[in-house]
Amino acid sequence: MAAEYPTELSFQIDGEWVPRGNRDTQPVLNPANGETLAELPLATTGDLDTALAASEIGFREWKAMDANARGAILHKVADLLRERAGDIAPLLTMEQGKPVAEAMGECVGAAALFDYFAEEAKRAHGRVLVRPTGTRSIVVKQPVGPVAAFSPWNFPLFLMARKLAPALAAGCSIICKPPEETPACAIELMKCVIDGGVPGNVAQLVFGVPDTVSTHLIASPIIRKISFTGSVPVGKHLMKLAADGVKRTTMELGGHAPVLVFDDCDLDKTLGILVPQKFRNAGQVCVSPTRFYVQSGIYDRFVDEFTKRTEALIVGNGLEDATQMGPLANERRPEAIGALVKDAAAKGARVTTGGDIFAQNGYFFRPTVLADVPIEAQIMSNEPFGPVAMMAPFESFDKAIESANRLPYGLAAFAFTENGRRAMLLGDAIESGMVGINTVGISAVDSPFGGIKESGFGSEDGPEGLEAYMVTKAVHQA
Repeated sequence: MAAEYPTELSFQIDGEWVPRGNRDTQPVLNPANGETLAELPLATTGDLDTALAASEIGFREWKAMDANARGAILHKVADLLRERAGDIAPLLTMEQGKPVAEAMGECVGAAALFDYFAEEAKRAHGRVLVRPTGTRSIVVKQPVGPVAAFSPWNFPLFLMARKLAPALAAGCSIICKPPEETPACAIELMKCVIDGGVPGNVAQLVFGVPDTVSTHLIASPIIRKISFTGSVPVGKHLMKLAADGVKRTTMELGGHAPVLVFDDCDLDKTLGILVPQKFRNAGQVCVSPTRFYVQSGIYDRFVDEFTKRTEALIVGNGLEDATQMGPLANERRPEAIGALVKDAAAKGARVTTGGDIFAQNGYFFRPTVLADVPIEAQIMSNEPFGPVAMMAPFESFDKAIESANRLPYGLAAFAFTENGRRAMLLGDAIESGMVGINTVGISAVDSPFGGIKESGFGSEDGPEGLEAYMVTKAVHQA
């Protein structure tokens, strides 16, 4: 697929696309070959102050708009995303690496978020309390205020939309700080938002040194809500910053998703679901199935067949039609994953396929399966965030649950069984914000997405996603 990456990148503040000027820049690299695509200008603290002042004004104007009018604008944004998906997807692939078909799916998914919240905005209901005649007490929902939103590079379009759509639906203004590794697709998303009718002081886009931007925005009294998707350590840091202003936060942090495979599952169907999901986006998915606990009766068959299917995957440049898995997103990831695989092998794990970096150019790591991985291996406690599946056998239901719940993370978990009662018990016993039983489809626009324990708190998507950008007020009148 032919695609041209923009030579000039910019960010958007108060309706103006800000050029490079004399600002510092950061190179944007193509992970498939390591080549520089463009130079990205980084916002100064002065730029951030301008954005904050604009956001305060934009919030007052936007929250006063009728919910039906806001909804119509969000529907227009969704339409533009679908219309432009063919142009946006190759940009996403060039800067992030995933196959262009996955990038197209991300564009469509982002559009669905805007459509959903366009309608959900009309259902931010309060209630009237029962009171004596002559008095009245009502409960109302109001937008929390200007938002600072931070999204990561693994799904740079969808995860930015996941914050933009509900914030705008609720009546909030928002300053988005997407990842510097993948700016072009974020810029195109913001163009859809502005072209759809959202004022430029209501939705703004900045890039910069992450700690500088987050510290400056969160410290401002203008910002009343922080939404972050990313790693556990960074999330904890941002929560500490937010605590100084007692600001509301939504934190979607890392996971280490267990997969419990019981010997009564439909094995062929289960493998057909799990192998593509494991290596989707090269395993760089916060809910990627990662720790595979397989009942001993089918363990060897499962490992052998999973390995064969993994070896058949076509790895390459995401712009090539045949590619099923692209490179990792940045130069740090192959070495980090390689170190975890090496540690696991040294502690007794079997590398049944993959296990190494390959290709002279680009950030490629071979799809990898590790069998008989001991609990002592670092990779069983530290999320690899890459194309590695770790497998270990289990004997009993209780042991499987113990293994699944062992870590301080609880974002996503999966289980495969044809026993109805067992499925019900699994849904109750697994400690996770989301559980998929005989499915990996745990993300939907109308369903809450979020974790428990150190995987964060608060939910995105669904009615809960809108609620996260609103405050509750009780009004009593006599």
